[in-house]
Amino acid sequence: MATAAAGPERTSDGRYVVIDGRRWRATDPEIPDDAAAVLRRELMSARRAVGAALKAAEPDAERAARDRVQRAKVALGERGTPWWEQNATERRQRWAALVEELSDDG
Repeated sequence: MATAAAGPERTSDGRYVVIDGRRWRATDPEIPDDAAAVLRRELMSARRAVGAALKAAEPDAERAARDRVQRAKVALGERGTPWWEQNATERRQRWAALVEELSDDG
């Protein structure tokens, strides 16, 4: 079993993490730590916004929050074209624009 410091168990090719016996696509390991942290903060914020919108029964806010979740997950490489099928330029383009946008907002 993986420790908290080591992170979740990964498949031998490193492309997936295994949580409770289920495979999930891993975050692109080539994303620099500082950029990945920005993207994870956005993902967590967007997930909280989904919950708040659901609680408030606001479908438009829920849709906007779910769209934010999708953008963050794609930028992290967890959705969309698999990061291992992209070249270095495509991988950087996938996450850099959102990191820049979020950095400009903060």
